[in-house]
Amino acid sequence: MKIIICGATGFIGRNLVNYFDRSTNQVIAIYHKKSPFNGTSNNVSWIQADLRLPGSLKSFLKGTDVLLQFAATTSGAKDIVEKPYIHVTDNAIINSYLLRECYENNVGHFVFPSCTVMLDSKEEQKESDWDENKQIHGHYYGVGNTKVYIEKMCKFYSELGLKSTVIRHSNVYGKYDKFDLLKSHVLGATMAKVLNSNSSKNIEVWGSGKARRDFLYIKDLLNFIDKVINNQSTIYGLYNCGMGYSISINELAQKIINISGKNLSLTNNLEKPDIPTALSLNCDKAYKEIGWEVSTSLDEGLKHTYSWLSSNKPQAN
Repeated sequence: MKIIICGATGFIGRNLVNYFDRSTNQVIAIYHKKSPFNGTSNNVSWIQADLRLPGSLKSFLKGTDVLLQFAATTSGAKDIVEKPYIHVTDNAIINSYLLRECYENNVGHFVFPSCTVMLDSKEEQKESDWDENKQIHGHYYGVGNTKVYIEKMCKFYSELGLKSTVIRHSNVYGKYDKFDLLKSHVLGATMAKVLNSNSSKNIEVWGSGKARRDFLYIKDLLNFIDKVINNQSTIYGLYNCGMGYSISINELAQKIINISGKNLSLTNNLEKPDIPTALSLNCDKAYKEIGWEVSTSLDEGLKHTYSWLSSNKPQAN
């Protein structure tokens, strides 16, 4: 297959490049500011492009079987609360141009990672449970409606003939994630705090720590994407992709502390940003239609990630 991976130097993108770097594939890895990483084979070609500009990939699209669109402006709770607009403009522009150009150049399959920010605070939520007439949570209003717009554009172009997949995935974690206290999501930030704690007896959790999240190990997301490419029979597919249950941020932090073996305790900073929602995903549709299910428990995934971070601390921060 000829596969184009956009956002190839990001967390998920880097894992995708490594996963699809096989002798049977031609991989074109697209990056913008962050430089390519070492260790890929001759099957991978690195291309620098600013996807906010029209036609940036036009000369590479011919004969493409799959385009994995994982280029995006992302960050953590701090930016979602203080600068929610940064997730809107670039992401809308990038995906609008890419969808049009994939359609015009007969790309076989367009895969877009949405998220769960538009969904209600509800456990075991199915794809069909979402009501677009309901107000999206205040902090997520901008990014949530941007994701909804792109989802609808995927469906629109699929009706014109471009096979498309929308993945509503939960909070993905694993190696090559961001482990930065200001830029990473809650799992990466908490893991960095625990790893870097020596004599401190307290690990600070932002907010009450009662918010609940569904976490998904990167290996399971990669397997999901592989299943979608090979098993999706419809011209358009929208699928939940998550662990299937949620835990609180305080519970998550305690699990990471336990894995570390350190004598640490938790403290909640109620002055820090807090998004008090609770959500988990029902993924029965993905199981029935493409044969995907989770294979990595949360405890196992956290152990793998903490072990990797411990061995790769300089390059992870």
